[in-house]
Amino acid sequence: MKPHTHQFAFNIDKTLKDKAVRKARAEGIPFSAVLNFAAKAFVKGDLEIGLVAEPDINEKTKRKLRAALRDIKKGKDLSPKFSSAEEAFAYLES
Repeated sequence: MKPHTHQFAFNIDKTLKDKAVRKARAEGIPFSAVLNFAAKAFVKGDLEIGLVAEPDINEKTKRKLRAALRDIKKGKDLSPKFSSAEEAFAYLES
């Protein structure tokens, strides 16, 4: 016996909806299935909803972050890997 379903209408940004529908289609599932999976996961507690905000970072901090990321990619100014906390503390104290 097929479960009783209800139609649900809500407002969503057109660009977001179009991207979501395209992605679902590319993965071979209807967008309604994505929404059903999300609703079931939310009810079960497997999907948490939170607000995500872009950090408000000034230009000086952005420059420092970009420089640090460049250094990381180059392997510059990085500490070695440690196999224990004691080893890490010994490195920091040296």
